[in-house]
Amino acid sequence: MQKETLYLKMERNVEIPKEDVRVADLGKAYCRDKALLNHIRTRKVTALAPGEQSRKVVSVMKLIEMLQEEFPELEVENIGETETVVELVRTEKNGDLWLKAKICFVSLICFFGAAFTIIAFHNDISIIRVFDRIYEMVMGRVSDGVSVLEVSYSVGLAVGIITFFNHIGGRRITKDPTPIEVEMRVYEDQVNSALVETADREGKTVDAQ
Repeated sequence: MQKETLYLKMERNVEIPKEDVRVADLGKAYCRDKALLNHIRTRKVTALAPGEQSRKVVSVMKLIEMLQEEFPELEVENIGETETVVELVRTEKNGDLWLKAKICFVSLICFFGAAFTIIAFHNDISIIRVFDRIYEMVMGRVSDGVSVLEVSYSVGLAVGIITFFNHIGGRRITKDPTPIEVEMRVYEDQVNSALVETADREGKTVDAQ
C-alpha cells in the first residue's frame, strides 16, 4: 500500500452497548483512503466482559501497535486523548420506566433536602424576628402577620435560585452552561482521570506490548 496518514481523535470516555470494542467506538478517524479507513474503523481492539469488568482503559499506543503491525507503511497521528475509558452499557427493556422512577426519586430528595436546608438556615438566623424588627422600624408598628417583607423575600429567593441555576423547566435563560453542568463536567473529568491512573497502576490498561 502507498504511504498513508491516519488521524485519530480518541475520546476521554465512551459508552458502548456491545462487548466488542472497535476503533470507531474509541473516537473519530480520518485518512484519504476511504476503503482503508472503513477497514480500520471496524477493527476489533479488545472486548468487555459483562459484570464488574464491564469497563476498560484503552491506550492509543495499543491502536498504533495494532495498526502498524497490519499496515507497516501507515503513519498514525493522534490528535485526541491518549487513553479512553470504555464502558459497557446495556439498554434494558424497562429502562425508560426505571429511569423515570430514578429521576422522580432524585427530584424529591433534592426538593425536600433543599427545602429543609433553607428552613434550617432561616431558623438558625431567626429570620422571622429580623423581618418583624425591620417592619416595626419602617412602619412604626408591630407586624400583625405576613407582611410585604416575607412575600418579597420568598419571590426574590425563587428568582435568585432560577437565575443562578440558569434553568426554567427544560429551558435555559442564557446559552451558558448551568452551574450543575459545569460541576458535572469537572466531576466526570476527575473520575476519568482516576480510572486511567488506577488502571495504569494496576497494569490493566489495554496498551502496547
